[in-house]
Amino acid sequence: MEVERVQAVASALMTAETIPADFIRPEQERPAITTYQGPAPDIPTIDLSLPDRESVVRAVAQACEEWGIFQVVNHGIPTELISRLQAAGKHFFDLPQEEKEAYAKPPGSQSIEGYGTRVSKEVNGKRMWNDHLFHKVWPPSSVNYRFWPTNPPNYRCVNEEYTKYMREVADKLFLCLSLGLGLEETAVKEAIGGEELEYNLKINYYPPCPRPDLALGVAAHTDLSTITILVPNDVPGLQVLKDGRWIDAKYIPNALIVHVGDQIEILSNGRYKAVLHRSTVNKEKARMSWPVFLEPPEEWVVGPLPQLLSPESPPKYKAKKFKDYMYCKLNKLPQ
Repeated sequence: MEVERVQAVASALMTAETIPADFIRPEQERPAITTYQGPAPDIPTIDLSLPDRESVVRAVAQACEEWGIFQVVNHGIPTELISRLQAAGKHFFDLPQEEKEAYAKPPGSQSIEGYGTRVSKEVNGKRMWNDHLFHKVWPPSSVNYRFWPTNPPNYRCVNEEYTKYMREVADKLFLCLSLGLGLEETAVKEAIGGEELEYNLKINYYPPCPRPDLALGVAAHTDLSTITILVPNDVPGLQVLKDGRWIDAKYIPNALIVHVGDQIEILSNGRYKAVLHRSTVNKEKARMSWPVFLEPPEEWVVGPLPQLLSPESPPKYKAKKFKDYMYCKLNKLPQ
């Protein structure tokens, strides 16, 4: 069965005033109704280059406890490299449809990798206004270049260079997460897979939408990952739920947005919170984002760290293999 891409749906609706019914969200999810319009606090922004490590650790831990999300600036990834990464991803989505289809996720594949559109409708039968390209970038033993575009020709070298810098940023963040919990510097990284940790890059493409007030690029969710490190383009759209209100994430050029995912919430026994977030869409412009999901190997068991448990602080989560956690979450089964 041929999959209908959202980009093709959007192209056909260029001058339309409406969108197909299966993209229209229920009222309680519609951005026009549910986005908070009053004065709202900004998501914390943290300067990773500050020489006072203690203050950086404190800021990261506080953001993870109170928000589950923060932005980092002066993170060490060159601005021009972020620009090249974004240009290469945009080039891919600007290709003719048949060229993109060469990288399509194979029908029936259990893997997440490849060019795709989420076809399985949600419980309420609705679809999301989003196409994507998904592939692993680390470790080398997990990489399958079959899903890496060869057009543009620099796609591979740009993504490999970006991954090298990304791993350095991730290590700084894991160190801060460990110290923020009062643990050894390496405790968190070792507990989620150490050097076997997998880096999955996704390019989200949200085409212009005639009715952004009715649709969502991605519905509300928390990430399966340990952490997700994301760079967006300059079209706003990320929203987070804070104190019961959906608020917009402010766009900061070249900042990285860091989400706490489910595995870090579990590991910290609830001290750090996975952030509930969603993506809105834009009437005039395509929104794009490049999240990297850092995930344990499938067989890796993640549970609350023993160092954080006591009779007064018993485990709030079950320890389980990552693949089992993922299966339950994707199939909406209880954990």
